[in-house]
Amino acid sequence: MNFPEAILKNEEKAIFRLRSLYRQRGYEPYKMSKFEEYDLYVRNKSFLVSDNVITFTDTDGKLMALKPDVTLSIVKNTREGETRKVYYNENVYRVSEGSHSYKEIMQTGLERIGTIDLYALSEVLTLAVESLGAISDDYLLDVSHLGITLTLLRLTGAEPSYIKRILDCMGEKNLHGITAICREAGVSDGDTERIKALVKCYGKPSEVIKKLRAILVEEEFAEALNGLETVLELASSDRIRLDFSVVGDISYYNGIVFKGFVNGIPSAVLSGGEYDELMKRFGRTSGAIGFAVYLDLLEDFSSVPEYDVDTLVIYGEGTPARLVADTVRERIAKGESVRAERSIPEKLKYKTLVELTEE
Repeated sequence: MNFPEAILKNEEKAIFRLRSLYRQRGYEPYKMSKFEEYDLYVRNKSFLVSDNVITFTDTDGKLMALKPDVTLSIVKNTREGETRKVYYNENVYRVSEGSHSYKEIMQTGLERIGTIDLYALSEVLTLAVESLGAISDDYLLDVSHLGITLTLLRLTGAEPSYIKRILDCMGEKNLHGITAICREAGVSDGDTERIKALVKCYGKPSEVIKKLRAILVEEEFAEALNGLETVLELASSDRIRLDFSVVGDISYYNGIVFKGFVNGIPSAVLSGGEYDELMKRFGRTSGAIGFAVYLDLLEDFSSVPEYDVDTLVIYGEGTPARLVADTVRERIAKGESVRAERSIPEKLKYKTLVELTEE
């Protein structure tokens, strides 16, 4: 059955477009229960968008939670050595950024688990770009490489506790904070400046890669830089920007990480990356990469429509009902939205006015 997208909410339109997009690349739909044992989320709170979780006690006394995340459930239910390419449209239960209250939110996304080679990385980045394009014509995907960032920070000799604090400042592009923490950690002035230079690297991949090669001259960076360059060339999109202020929790993420933005929404509507470290926490040796699209952010994302209805049909008391019905059908057959009334409704915006008389 075909029906006009105009009757759908923004997030509903996105679901249909994204579902088609992922199936084209061979990703299979994934379904799951609405809840998991609460312990799963307690042990992985920092992986969640929000640590606010709705809980209840099951009939057997177990503490359960309405799921606030999908990736954790997929990883938990993936066997060791299993290869998976799945996408999902699932309701999650968390505090909405818009209303700051608990909401049932439709979330869509995909996960690729198994051997994650350069092609696999480029495919997921391509799908992330195309996902943003399915939402808006004005968008960017900011990409970083947490492995490169961590290699640089570890070469400075800084302790892990300082590295985490430096990463937090990098995520905020807080150069003064980076300087202060590096001084406290005993990092040399030269390495401090390299960290700050890395944070300031932003722009088209071909341009930024050249800057990175000038900053990161050690052999330890060669393979990761070559791989990153290849992946971005394969993804081949002018909507990708390299941005090393994009970071992630190093307890879960390890390589390429990314965030997607559309004009008109202040926060990221898409985020993801390689999460081999999360797989290890579940005793899995496979690689993994995926992303989620936060559909709740699309609820209020749209330009105000110019018209409430294409055609307004006005008819009088003596107008034959058949004439009104035929007029409405004719307009609908032309693909128009139609409203028939005895008088013009207050504040209604319409494109065309059709007035029917008794004749």
